[in-house]
Amino acid sequence: MELKYTRPFLNKLEDIFAESDFVLRYEKGNFKAGYCVLKDMKVAVVNKYYSLEGKVNCLYEILRAIALDESRLSDKNRQLYHDIRNHEAK
Repeated sequence: MELKYTRPFLNKLEDIFAESDFVLRYEKGNFKAGYCVLKDMKVAVVNKYYSLEGKVNCLYEILRAIALDESRLSDKNRQLYHDIRNHEAK
């Protein structure tokens, strides 16, 4: 799977969060990795000042690290989520 640093691809990643039980928020803050995941509260917070590339990388990393309830995802988003989860890290 190839990461695309485009607004439409970022929107696809955001759509996965929108259908899941995780809340995605863009906030300002001092994030060492650019994002923070509060797993108990099911909240992912990404630095809102990150570039498009930075946001795509953050959402991709978060989706690789968390387990979502796939029954809530549309077929299209479920396939993308599987592609992300099964992609070998470079």
